[in-house]
Amino acid sequence: MHATVLHRFAAAVRRFAIPTLALLLGAPGAATAQDRTWDGVVEGWRGTVTEEGVIGASLALIRDGRLEDLEVHGLADLETGRPVDEHTLYHWASITKTFTGIAILQLRDRGLVDLDDPAVMYVPELAAVHNPFGDMEEITLRHLLSHSAGFRAGTFPWASGAEWEPHEPTEWSQLVAMMPYTEILFEPGSRFSYSNPGIVFLGRVIEAVTGDVFEAYIEKNIFRPLGMETAYFDMTPWHLHPHRSNHYWVGPEGPRAGGLDFNTGITVSNGGLNASVPDLARYMAFLMGSVEPGSPAEGVLSRSSLEEMWEAVVPTGSESPGLGNSSMGLTYFLYEVNGSPIVGHTGSQRAFFTFFLLDPETRTAVLGAFNSGGVGGHPPDIYRIRLDTQAALVEAGVLGGR
Repeated sequence: MHATVLHRFAAAVRRFAIPTLALLLGAPGAATAQDRTWDGVVEGWRGTVTEEGVIGASLALIRDGRLEDLEVHGLADLETGRPVDEHTLYHWASITKTFTGIAILQLRDRGLVDLDDPAVMYVPELAAVHNPFGDMEEITLRHLLSHSAGFRAGTFPWASGAEWEPHEPTEWSQLVAMMPYTEILFEPGSRFSYSNPGIVFLGRVIEAVTGDVFEAYIEKNIFRPLGMETAYFDMTPWHLHPHRSNHYWVGPEGPRAGGLDFNTGITVSNGGLNASVPDLARYMAFLMGSVEPGSPAEGVLSRSSLEEMWEAVVPTGSESPGLGNSSMGLTYFLYEVNGSPIVGHTGSQRAFFTFFLLDPETRTAVLGAFNSGGVGGHPPDIYRIRLDTQAALVEAGVLGGR
């Protein structure tokens, strides 16, 4: 990394780490106790992202369907010196999975599938998978939605970091070719094991049932009715390109750019989503039930079906600071804080890292997005930032504070 670029990066962090970008919908008034607790969370977050050397990041608070605050830090693109702002487009990675889950529930509610249908009914190629625990017909859509089917974690079984290794498979035929050499790792339904290919198979189900390609189905049936005008998959539309964030791996020699665009290929249903923070806030508003009666958003999915997705199917066996033990619902991670249910998901792909946490009872949600991460133990440690932030949210009563 050239010294001039590093100098520009350092200057930009000093310039953009402190100011706050607030998108308040409504007349300003006296700060409430809840506002002050949020301010404390923001102060800690801002200090940590600056200390860790994060290149660009956003943190948002949504209450009762309104984007009340959007904090920004640093740069969306180092080369041009373009700052992060309310228009910045992030890659949301595995948060895409929750949209895929909603699509499957839409099909169920329309009588086109049953969650206990065998996955092989819609994806016949799965019959070639080696299942030492029984017939492949015993693996259902519900198993795939809850990461309890027994498939491996990664889409490709390569993870050593060699240069020749592919990022993601680009064609369905590549996954099909691996199916005879794929093994179910435990009895389906018996436990949790996060699986990217399991969600890819659900994307294939959507295409088989509807006749639409996955991206078109989600655009027509989720993005458009929710008013998510900046949401798209993979390559950025030309009119949005000026707002696309780059992403950076940071090592001892400085940041290395990954590029403005990349293609998630056939794994798009698992992690292909890109959008601005305000559009993800619209998604949060929908999840918390803050939609106008009779609007297109109201018809995306019924409250009863959403709440069904937030019922625990299998424990994850892990504990998260501030949130306690987690369970897996239907594509959503579930927690309980001070007796309140918390719904969430994270995303990480390339050097993009994201998360959301939603408290349905208080209709409060928090979104976080970062465009950089350390390599080889070098900062920034996004995992630490996320855990510290979620613990602060709970301690301050922003989430789980009835």
